[in-house]
Amino acid sequence: MSAYLAHDDNLRWRRSSRSVGMNNCVEAASLGTGQLAVRDSKDTGRRPLRFSAAAWESFVGTLRPAAVPLS
Repeated sequence: MSAYLAHDDNLRWRRSSRSVGMNNCVEAASLGTGQLAVRDSKDTGRRPLRFSAAAWESFVGTLRPAAVPLS
């Protein structure tokens, strides 16, 4: 299976609520098969990447800062 997804105009793309509208973000769309399509908001004509939900969650989890004890 290819990591790339064929272009699909029917996908419902979402972006982070922290995006400030400058198109410097990643957009994601559910494929309804336990997979996620991901694309660069600056280049929406390029074919999106396809990830399993588990792989994407693992990737995003590495971006979150580790919990730091307050004491």
